[in-house]
Amino acid sequence: MIESTPPNVIVIGGGPAGTTTATLIAQKGYRVRLFEREKFPRFHIGESLIPQTYWVLQRLNMLPKMKSSHYIKKYSVQFVGSSGRLSEPFYFLDHKPHESSQTWQVRRSEFDQMMLENAAEHGVDVQTGVRVIEVLFEGERAVGVRVQDDDGRNERIERADVIVDASGQSTMIMGKLGLREWDPLLKKAACWTYWEGAHRDIGQDEGATVVLSVQGKAGWFWYIPLHDNIVSVGIVASHEYLFKNRDTRDFEKIYHEEVEKCPAVKQRISSAKRADIYRAAKEYSYRSQQVAGDGWVLVGDALGFLDPLYSSGVLLALKSGELAADAICAGLARGDTSRSQLATWEADYFRGMERMRQLVLAYYSGLSFGRFVSQHPHRKGDITDLLIGDLFRPELDETLGLIQEAVKAHTATEAM
Repeated sequence: MIESTPPNVIVIGGGPAGTTTATLIAQKGYRVRLFEREKFPRFHIGESLIPQTYWVLQRLNMLPKMKSSHYIKKYSVQFVGSSGRLSEPFYFLDHKPHESSQTWQVRRSEFDQMMLENAAEHGVDVQTGVRVIEVLFEGERAVGVRVQDDDGRNERIERADVIVDASGQSTMIMGKLGLREWDPLLKKAACWTYWEGAHRDIGQDEGATVVLSVQGKAGWFWYIPLHDNIVSVGIVASHEYLFKNRDTRDFEKIYHEEVEKCPAVKQRISSAKRADIYRAAKEYSYRSQQVAGDGWVLVGDALGFLDPLYSSGVLLALKSGELAADAICAGLARGDTSRSQLATWEADYFRGMERMRQLVLAYYSGLSFGRFVSQHPHRKGDITDLLIGDLFRPELDETLGLIQEAVKAHTATEAM
């Protein structure tokens, strides 16, 4: 199972964050070993990519594969209010006329496997069906891992320079060190399934992500068209609203009770056939207090999770993987894998994540982005930038300040 030569870097987890980190480090000629506990393909939610993933996919040499894939092309996002009124679409190409403004709706089981195979093609030693049982520390420094294969055999791999935790929401290092901070305002849950033959728009709008508000603004549905005539449709609301104080815990019944409160969704799936089981998950938002320590780095959901409203999950996975990989490579080149080196990207990343969080909170406050844009038409470009995931520019903070002022005014009006 284990080669005798220790790797420079060990990556725990084969999702988009882990494969991004591993691939970019391997491109620099370092020895990278990636352990993934599951055998791919495996199911995962989070199908909608946003345009800023383009630049990381380009570095990973994934763009040719994406362009030749059967994935539905996505050009915009659109909102449906609780009254059923459809907003003007936010077309990414209108704002930024570059091929990066076209992205994709993916089936994650396929996309994640593509990313894992791409990592192997770039020289990463990919081992699936191998579970990391423990991250090994000497004092405060991570130095290796203990793993277990499908046959139950345990082995220790030590003397790695850096351990990358991309283990997802199980968050091995965050949990071990007690670094998780729960978001006090974003305690959501989701319930979803897939439909065959549901309504699709045509032309440029065929691949649009649609966000549809439930009557009373208690929650919202995502509507994501995939290939093979399948649409992913799910409800997100507070965990208490969705799963407590009901006379049932049956996911199917809960799901359709919410469909009844969203006529726009009900109409879209009225002639469709359900193509999968009903699923549910907590969507609690959280983040680590830090992105790295001596000899270790967190990426993807092992670093933090943000409400899925604007489909930022894969972008944050890829971006954290990219930033972590660059810091690791710079550290390996200098022989410095201390926290100060491995966390050089921490402040900028957390600021970018917070910009998306503020946009999410504005939506949940009931702010109408259509009304905001009509009052501040010169800010539509900034809103579109945020929606495409261009989160790491300080000049967007002025627009976010105006959004926060609009939220306060809206909240005050609602309270009267």
